[in-house]
Amino acid sequence: FFLRHRTSAPAGPRTIASLLSVLPSGYPCALLYRRFFFHQPPTVIHLYHAISGLSLAAFNFGTQLYHSALCVLVQFLMMRLMGRTITTVLASFMFQMAYLLSGYYYTATEEYDIKWTMPQCVLALKLIGLSFDYYDGGQEPLNEEQKRSALAKVPSLLEVIGFSYFYGGFLVGPQFTLRSYQRLVKGELTDCPGQPPNSVIPAMKRFSLGLLCLVIYAIFSPHYPDSYYLTDEYDAQPFWYRCVFILLWAKVILYKYVSCWVIAEGVCILSGLGYNGLGQNGEYQWDACANMKVWTFETTPLFTGTIASFNINTNAWVARHVFKRLKFLGNKLLSQVTALAFLAIWHGTHSGYLLCFSMEFIIVNVERQAQALVRDSPLLTRLANSSLYPLIYLVQQFIHWLFMGYPLVPFCLFTYDKWLRVYSSIYFCGHIFFFTLYLGIPYLRKVLVPRKERSEKKED
Repeated sequence: FFLRHRTSAPAGPRTIASLLSVLPSGYPCALLYRRFFFHQPPTVIHLYHAISGLSLAAFNFGTQLYHSALCVLVQFLMMRLMGRTITTVLASFMFQMAYLLSGYYYTATEEYDIKWTMPQCVLALKLIGLSFDYYDGGQEPLNEEQKRSALAKVPSLLEVIGFSYFYGGFLVGPQFTLRSYQRLVKGELTDCPGQPPNSVIPAMKRFSLGLLCLVIYAIFSPHYPDSYYLTDEYDAQPFWYRCVFILLWAKVILYKYVSCWVIAEGVCILSGLGYNGLGQNGEYQWDACANMKVWTFETTPLFTGTIASFNINTNAWVARHVFKRLKFLGNKLLSQVTALAFLAIWHGTHSGYLLCFSMEFIIVNVERQAQALVRDSPLLTRLANSSLYPLIYLVQQFIHWLFMGYPLVPFCLFTYDKWLRVYSSIYFCGHIFFFTLYLGIPYLRKVLVPRKERSEKKED
């Protein structure tokens, strides 16, 4: 019933074709690196990564390559000429974000397009992070996370170019530090000292999984086009249909991102950048560049679980360079709001992004309050651990994916007039649901949580 073909969705095949043009191309580059360049001097490896990455960029974006090249050159000059100062960090942050936002503004359309701003948003974070890591190299004391990424000296121009255009992360990510890239060039990221890593099978597993997700997206996306939201047919459907369509559409649309990141992760694993040492069971791990926890993504009934399994490296970058560096504010909630506002602006200038991440803030905080209520209430704890849990899980998943899709509507429709039309058609049910919970949970605590538990919680 929900798989009726709609001919108003030409964007799906175009998007799939574009994804196929940018994603698998890193695998031949990684194989050539393993076969011919692994034992070469660092300068040769940097040159290979720079040339291969620039070639991929030129193939996909033509002369628009100059945008990324200019930003890389300016970043290098700022570090070289301005030194290890907070001014360098601020200048880098402002220049890279201003250039990115200008690109968004001058290339903006009302549809999702694959153009030079796609890798540029990845590059902007990479270069801003580079300035932070260079600055941290001259600071004391540093936490363990900063010690792993801090740079002892300014890198060479060739090194910065190789790092910026590395074929495993230039187009769609993941984010990684220059220190990790330096370890790759030195041949340290391998389970066979002195030899290329035994990572072909792990890489092919991720490639196969990513390809499967891409096939799912290719099959189902024509049946769930974004454009259907703006048709009279959608408006004429019953309320329950409109809500269930949002749920199924969200599940399908996210496979586009899942496939991108999992396929790109395979390139990093194949080259060795994904090497993450030995795990607790003594097995080699290849998840240093993991951007998706697919099993968690598919099975978690929690919003926070989905967020934690999705775009992992970008979220970690924001946590490391925005959220944690706002510690001086002395307010974790304010730091969280600022981090989400940064994410919204980084995605683009459309109002839909701001609404999406503001809804994320509300949903996450309400869910945490609900989890605390279940944990502190003996009645709800017994219910959650009872034989009814499978039914509760199904209800959770329905609510979870319905309201995962709810903030994705403005994220994908971009402009005010479009997402407002959709939200009006479903009576702003997401806002009503979560604001009602936000106001109601304190009263539910008074009823469901024993007085002793409440007083102990207050003391804690």
